Parts: sequence; C-alpha cells; structure tokens
Amino acid sequence: MERPFAITLDVGSSRANHTGSWRVERPVYVDRLPPCNDACPAGENIQRWLYHAESGDYENAWHTLVEENPLPAIMGRVCFHPCETACNRAQVDEAVGINAVERFLGDTALAHGWSLPAPGPATGRKVLVVGAGPAGLSAAYHLRRRGHAVRLVDSAPRLGGMLRYGIPAYRLPRDVLDAEIARIVNMGVEVGLNETVTDIAAAREAAGADAVFLAVGAQLGKRVSIPAGDSAKVIDAVSFLHQVADDDPPLLGRRVVVYGGGDTALDAARTAKRLGATDAVIVYRRNREKMPAHAEEVEQALGEGVTVRWLSTIERFEGERLVIEKMALNAEGFPEATGEFEELDADALVLALGQDTDLSLLAGSEVAVADGVVQVVDSMMTDVPGIFAGGDAAPSNRTATVAVGHGKRAARGIDAYLAGRVDERPARHALAEAGRLNTWYYADAPRTERPELERIRRQTNFEEVIGGLTEDNALFEARRCLSCGNCFECDNCFGVCPDNAVMKLGPGERYAFNYDFCKGCGICVAECPCGAIEMVPERI
Repeated sequence: MERPFAITLDVGSSRANHTGSWRVERPVYVDRLPPCNDACPAGENIQRWLYHAESGDYENAWHTLVEENPLPAIMGRVCFHPCETACNRAQVDEAVGINAVERFLGDTALAHGWSLPAPGPATGRKVLVVGAGPAGLSAAYHLRRRGHAVRLVDSAPRLGGMLRYGIPAYRLPRDVLDAEIARIVNMGVEVGLNETVTDIAAAREAAGADAVFLAVGAQLGKRVSIPAGDSAKVIDAVSFLHQVADDDPPLLGRRVVVYGGGDTALDAARTAKRLGATDAVIVYRRNREKMPAHAEEVEQALGEGVTVRWLSTIERFEGERLVIEKMALNAEGFPEATGEFEELDADALVLALGQDTDLSLLAGSEVAVADGVVQVVDSMMTDVPGIFAGGDAAPSNRTATVAVGHGKRAARGIDAYLAGRVDERPARHALAEAGRLNTWYYADAPRTERPELERIRRQTNFEEVIGGLTEDNALFEARRCLSCGNCFECDNCFGVCPDNAVMKLGPGERYAFNYDFCKGCGICVAECPCGAIEMVPERI
C-alpha cells in the first residue's frame, strides 16, 4: 500500500443502493501499484518516500526508504535505476530522477547522523550470514530488525563484497561505503573477517545458528582459452579490480586491452586509464546496440578516452601483440567469424567475460545447484531446511540492487521459517499504467542532471565522477513525481463534481463519495490526474 486507502461511504438512507436507472456505474477510489515501485528490485516504496521528500521532509523520506533498503547512499550511486525506465513521467518529458533523490537522501542522512531503526526484541534465534556483500548486509539488517542474532562472516579483510572489490572508488567512494556498512554493524551484528567457510553444515553447527543465508557473490572471473606466449600478461577483471581495491594494483603497462562487453569490462578499462595506461581498448564481439553494459557507463568510458573495437574477437596473444579476428552479425544478430585478422599492440590483456560463484562450501551437502547457482524457492530457501541463498549465488540478474532485495526477502523467509509459519506475500495492486493518467495537468519540468567531474580531472585519480543534487535540486526533482495510481489530495475531484458528492476527510485522509448525491457522471474519473478513481458497475 502506497498511502492509506481512501474510503467510500454510503451516506444517508438506503436509497444509496437503489438510485434508479440513471446511475448504472459509481465512482470508487482505488490505489494502484506505481511502475517505479513495481520495477525496483529492492522492493522500495519509491512513491511513498518521494511524497515525503517533495514536502521537504527529508528525514521522514529517508526513514521510509530504509524500511526496505538500508544502503541508499550506496544504491544512489551504483543502482542502474530500472525504476526510471518504468517511470510514467517519461510520457510527459523525462523520467523522474529517482536515483539522484535517493542518493541525496542517503548523503543527507550520513551528514546528519540519522540512525537506522533499532533492532527488534530478541528472539533467542541466531542466523549465520556467509558473505558481506549487498545481499548479506541487507539480510543482516532485516534480520536484526526482527530481533534475530546475526553472525556475518566474509573471507575478505573488509566488509562490502563486490561493492568494495568490484566497483571502483570513482563510482562508489569508500567513506560512503564504510559509513553505511557501519550503521548496519552497529545494530549489533557479530562480524567475522578473513573467515573462509569451506563446509556450510560445519559452519552452521560451529556458529550455533538456527538458519544460514548464503550470499557469497560471484567473485571468480571466467577464463577463456586464448593461446598466449610466456611473456604475455593475462589477468581476469575481477582479480584486477580486487587488487586495485586493496591498493596493490598490478603493473599492466601502457597498452591495456580488455576483452568483454559488460559493466565490469568498462570498469576495468576506466581503471586502467586512471592507473596510467595511455591506451585502454575494449574488444567486443558484437556492436554497440548489443553491448550488455549500461549506456550511461559506455558514454562515461568513451568520454574518458577508452576506445572500443566493435565486432572483434581475440584469436591469440603473441608477445606484445594481440591477433584479432573481425566478426559480422548474421540475420539473427549473432556474431560470426569472417576470417579477416589484424594485430593490436598490447602490454596486458584483461578478461572481463563474466563471473562465477564459488560454491565449494556446499560440496557434500544436499543443497541443489544447477548452472552454477543455488536453486531456491520464493522465500529464498534451498531444498535443505534452514539454508537460504541469494544475490549472485541464486538465479537472478547480477546487480547490487537485486542482491539487496534478495537479502530482504531471505530475512523475511528466515523469520517465517524460525517461527514455523509459511512466508506469505501480500497481494499486489493493479499496475498504474500511463494511459490512466491525465498528464495535461502536469507542466513540462526538465529533469535535473547531476554534475560531473571535469574529464581532465579523471585521468590520474579515483575522485567521484558523478556529483549529487543540491537541496533545491532534490526538492524540484521529487516534485516531478506524478503519484501514479494513488491520490495525493489535489482536490480536483472535489472541485469538478457538479453534485457536491465528494467529501473531504481531512489532511492525509483523502476523500469519500456521498452516493445519495452522486449520479455517476464520471467527471471525477476523467479529471483525476493520477488515475486513482475508476467507475464500477452499480450495486443492485
């Protein structure tokens, strides 16, 4: 539910149910699911926190946001905001800058020291969380809110998982990462670093855990067989970025080639430039339209001097030269070899061909694994009672926001499991489609663009590239929200009703219809900006 339901009243005598043939339909207030909420992998109530933000009540907006996602300053930087792709505002001008407002709220909370909700009353139950990336951190947070004790372990020396070791600092500053992680730990999470779990059952027993959440992430770079001479330097992108995060970057030379087309390939190439590479070249076997990397990341990389060899694949690495074969797309859009070759100078080759999850800790267990991921049901539980999995370890799109959502869902599933009940998800409202809105009520209001660090300043350092919104910008951007499918008390229905059949119930309570006066003309439906009223057949 995005806001409290408006109520519909039959006021007066029983004549309200027998109004005659002149009213065959009656208006009713409804609540619909905003498309931004529907598209959010973390399950945020985006429309609700934007509602608070647009009134300038940023603290309430932040508290509403962290009900679902405890990492808004992080996600406001690294999430690729599918909510904005779904936003109905794009039918008017441009999508609301939801991600930018989320970052503003996250940064404001850090600046003011706002605290996460207190842990719930202790339940006496304990959960072991293996992996301290976004899925593990999210699960730990939501489990503590439910009063369960949490032990969070990770094989790395610092918390964060791929947020720390896979995302460069120019996208996610480490002070922001550390501050949001610290808030979760301060809720009473027991932490074990440099702990590699090799046997999930033994680790569960040693921790005295009633349940386990497996959130180990995908930190193994995929390899491919490319003939290379002894002098050739070949490294996978995951290892490369991990070493950079540990302040121990490898020496790649001046000419670095990255093989792959995803966001990790772009991060590797942009990082190589910052480490002094004069040439950072991405070799990708398809064209730009087929590239899986997000468009905004591609633009950032190209603007920083990274070049791309489209429709190309690497045949072999000989000394300081790569042999590249040109490709062509067939009628189905798949690349095919052409038999045409050319050479490319290179001191090092970085492989960014995808990532695998190390599931060796499940060897000997009965946990089902297929296609390199753990098989789970909707509650994120495996086929072994009490063992749950999520994030990159489970079937999903491998993004940080999906992982946050998995952690929350797993916490809910674990809570239900420990209580001996079935985890039942509430019914979803119908989607608030753009066709139900009256967009002529909304004036054009161009989207606020976030500032960017000058490109010349990006060459040799890891300063954050994308800046945040000012308070004025954030307020303006929040007010661009159309409140799709949910009444925001604009008074349109109250003002246009020719029969005075709409009653105001007071601030925050919205409206009700007096059906003794309503004749079912439908003007209120036609004039509702956000599609929160519909006509239904008259009750007989």
